[in-house]
Amino acid sequence: MSSASAPPAPLIELRDLVFGYGERTILDRVSLQVPRGKVTALMGASGGGKTTVLRLVGGQARAQRGQVLFDGQDVGAMDHRALYAARRRMGMLFQFGALFTDMSVFDNVAFPLREHTDLPEELVRDIVLMKLDAVGLRGARDLRPSEISGGMARRVALARAIALDPELVMYDEPFAGLDPIALGTSARLIRELNDAMGLTSIVVSHDVDETFRIADRVVILANGGVAVQGTPDEVRASADPLVRQFISAQADGPVRFHYPAPSAEDDFGRAAGKAGRR
Repeated sequence: MSSASAPPAPLIELRDLVFGYGERTILDRVSLQVPRGKVTALMGASGGGKTTVLRLVGGQARAQRGQVLFDGQDVGAMDHRALYAARRRMGMLFQFGALFTDMSVFDNVAFPLREHTDLPEELVRDIVLMKLDAVGLRGARDLRPSEISGGMARRVALARAIALDPELVMYDEPFAGLDPIALGTSARLIRELNDAMGLTSIVVSHDVDETFRIADRVVILANGGVAVQGTPDEVRASADPLVRQFISAQADGPVRFHYPAPSAEDDFGRAAGKAGRR
């Protein structure tokens, strides 16, 4: 009987990674994998290192220890030419879209094609219109970012992120500030484009319900490490108190509501004592 074929190697892998700013460690010996062709969600409390992971994958930051592998190659060891080539295989949707405000919708999507290829303008036009059509905005091509809604701007940014047909698309808070209709539309597009184009997607998000709905795998970062990782159902079933607090949106728990302070008795008692001596 033939043995089952081995699963493909992950597109992204973090191995024993350490990164911080100054004396503050953000990621401490973190190891995780991002499987090919899947939507992987990076979640956790603010400041937990989610966007930092995206910066490390894209080479904007370098690990202090450990490795960040993209398709088996160490991003931290790449020279300028290799890093530039790797980035051409990646698309990025920034928080709030980050469109060029002085360019039309069309020119925003055309920008990476004009910057990174020598394609004739007729072909650039066809590709841009196809990408805009994929996100439902071909008719908005001549508008400026100031003339479209926030949800539409996010969809234009998504069209720009996939303009070069990347293998990996990274989304930094794609649902922030969106109304329920725009949020649902954006989430559906992430899932549909991932499957239709054979992408690998990393989604950084705080929106538990919508993110769990589209993700194949969820990784929750906390206290410098991975608190839990697995399918959405496996993460929901976690007994970790911090994970339970996060997915249930509890105000208090391992992440405390009150910032560390002296006892109320000490603070208010001192104030009362000073008032009495006056």
